Amino acid sequence: MLEKLAKQTAVYGISTIVVRFLSYLLTPYYTRIFGQETYGIVTDVYALIPLALTLLTMGMESSYFRFSAKADQAGGDVIAAKRRLFATTWGITSLAALVFFVFVVGFRGSLSRVMGEVYAAHPEYVVWVGAIILFDVWACIPFSRLREQGRSLTFVGIKALNVVLNVALAFAFGAAGLFASEFGVGWVFVANLAASVATWCVILSTVDRTVPRVDWALLAVIFAYSLPLLIGGLAGTANEFIDRQLIKYLVPAGAMAQLGVYGAITKIAVVMMLFYQMYRLAAEPFFLSNFRKSDFVRMNAAALKYYVMASMLIFLGIALFRDFFALIVGRDFREGIHILPVVLGANVLTGVWLNLSFWYKREERTPLAIVVTGSGLAAMLLFGFWFIPLWGYFGAAWARLASESVMVAVSWWLNRRFFPTPYEWGRIGEFVVVAKPVIPTCVDLRVAVFSMKFTACIPNAKLAQGHFLICHIFLSALVTSGAGKLSVLKYCIQFPPSMV
Repeated sequence: MLEKLAKQTAVYGISTIVVRFLSYLLTPYYTRIFGQETYGIVTDVYALIPLALTLLTMGMESSYFRFSAKADQAGGDVIAAKRRLFATTWGITSLAALVFFVFVVGFRGSLSRVMGEVYAAHPEYVVWVGAIILFDVWACIPFSRLREQGRSLTFVGIKALNVVLNVALAFAFGAAGLFASEFGVGWVFVANLAASVATWCVILSTVDRTVPRVDWALLAVIFAYSLPLLIGGLAGTANEFIDRQLIKYLVPAGAMAQLGVYGAITKIAVVMMLFYQMYRLAAEPFFLSNFRKSDFVRMNAAALKYYVMASMLIFLGIALFRDFFALIVGRDFREGIHILPVVLGANVLTGVWLNLSFWYKREERTPLAIVVTGSGLAAMLLFGFWFIPLWGYFGAAWARLASESVMVAVSWWLNRRFFPTPYEWGRIGEFVVVAKPVIPTCVDLRVAVFSMKFTACIPNAKLAQGHFLICHIFLSALVTSGAGKLSVLKYCIQFPPSMV
C-alpha cells in the first residue's frame, strides 16, 4: 500500500513542483519592482488569507475524506450518499464565504483602519482580498472531491490554470506600468482575483451538476467531527502565519519593511514547502481511507521515516547553498538570508506533526487537534512576544521554530499515550544528527562550490577540497543510512576529477 502513497505523491509532486514554480516566479519579480515596505503589504495579506480560508472551510476537507470512506464502507447507494455529502459540505462552506464577503464589504472602512495606515488609505484593497477569499472557498470542496476520487491530473491541471493566469496577469500589469499607478500593489490582488474567478468557473464542470444544498441532519454529524478540526486548524494556521502579524504590531520601527524581508526569505524555502504540500495532498486522503489498524500503524511509521529522510536532504541542499538561493529575491531583501536555516527547520517539523496527526483523525479523536495546535499557538505567542521586539524578523523565525517543536513534542506524547506507533525514532534521529555537522563544516564553501573558485573562499585549496570531501561523505551517509547500508558509501561518493 505504501507504493500507492508513493505513486500519488509522485503524481502530485511532479505536477505541484511545476505549478508552484510558476507561482514562485512572482517572488523574484515582486521583490525587484517593490520596495521592502510595499512587499510587506503582499506578505501581510497573504498571511491573512489562509486564516480566513481555514475559518470558512470549517474543517470540511478532512471531514469529506473521512465520511466518503465511511460511505464506501457502509455500502448501499454509495453514489447518492457521496453526492449528499458533497452537496452539504460545499453548501455550508459556500454560504459561510458569502456571509463573510458581505461583512467585509459592509465594514471595509473599519477593517482597513484596524489593518493599518496603508490599508486605511486604500480600503478597496480589503474588498478585493475578500473577493479572492470568496471564490477560493467556493472552489475548495470541489477540489477535495477531485482528490477523493483520485483525479489528481484534473486537480493539478485546474490549479495550474489558476497559477498561469495569475502570473501572466501580474507580468502584464507590470509591463503596462500599473504597479506604478496610485492603486499600486492593489493590482496584485486584481490578478489573483481574476485567476480565482476563472478557476471557480472551470471547476464547476467537475461537480456533475450537483447543487450546493445543506442536509442539516447530516451536517450536524459532520460538524461534530469537523469542529475540533476547525479550532485546531485555526490554531495551526495561526502558528504558521501569525508571526507576520506579530512583526507588524511588535516591531518598534520599520515594521512593514521587516515584514517584507521576512516574507521574501520564507519564500526561498519553496522546495521544502513544495515537498510538504505534495506529501500532504497525497497522504491525507490515503491515511484517512479504510485500513486495518495494523496496516495503518505500519505504513504511518514507515512514511514518517522516509518523509524525514527526504526532508533533511532538501534542508541540506538549500541551507548549504543559501547564498545561491538568495539570488531568488531582490537585492534589498537579501539581508535576511541568515534566517533561512531556521525557517527550513520549522518547515521540516510541520511535516513531522502532520504525520503524527493522522491517527487521531482516523480514530475520530479530533479534539486532540486542539491540544496540539493550541500548545503550538501558546508557544508562538510566548516566544513571539519575547523575541520579536528584541530581534525583529530574526526573533519571528526562532519563535516559529519553537512553536513547531512544541507541537511535535505534544503530538509524540499523545501518540505514545493513546495510540502507540512504532516510529523509528532512533533512525530518524540519525538523519538529524548526520545533517547537523554538515552546515558548520561547509558554511565557508557555499559560494565556492558553485563558482569552483576555492581560493576565493578559503585560501588553502587543499583545505577546501578536504571540506568538500567531508560534506560529500555526510550527504552520502544520509542517503544510504535510510537503507541501513553504510557499507555501500564508497560507491555513492564520486568526486570531480580535480579532487582525485
